[in-house]
Amino acid sequence: MNSRNEKQRVAVMRHTRDLMPSTGFGSARPKASSALTLERRVDGQLWASQRDKQLPVWVSRCFPWSEPSRFISLRDTEDEEFALVRDLEHLSPGSRAALEISLAEAGFVLEIIGVESCEEEVEIRTWVVRTRQGRRSFQTRRDEWPRDMPGGGLLISDVSGDLFYVPDTESLDSKSRSLLWAFVD
Repeated sequence: MNSRNEKQRVAVMRHTRDLMPSTGFGSARPKASSALTLERRVDGQLWASQRDKQLPVWVSRCFPWSEPSRFISLRDTEDEEFALVRDLEHLSPGSRAALEISLAEAGFVLEIIGVESCEEEVEIRTWVVRTRQGRRSFQTRRDEWPRDMPGGGLLISDVSGDLFYVPDTESLDSKSRSLLWAFVD
């Protein structure tokens, strides 16, 4: 087989496996016999259908946070992965819309565009920030620090588990950078 045919075969395989169900680490993926279909039912639950199997699923975003439309794990009620969506672009428009709604509900991450203040108290830190969604205040434990993300940016988790993401610290104003960097290891 010549190298051009081999490259085409590899490209087709990569495209085909983008919507394949997960079969665990190190195991072969089965052939794509039917595409993944997603729908939101009347009760608001996301349902996934693939190869004559239908079940309710919930979504879990995988890293990197810098690519929110890629690598989305669809998990069943037993927390087992039913399918991995490598990119929303590979879904039909209807399935994509259903998944986007579920992502918005399940993984609401506020994007910080400015830091107004950060006050330390006995066991807690109170942040006042500007986000794309408006001004917010939240609290973190004093020993909870912003985390560097593999794809870039910083992630801050508040005491209730909400997530705040700073995609590009260099784009923040100087006051925001100085307040934020005081808490970054």
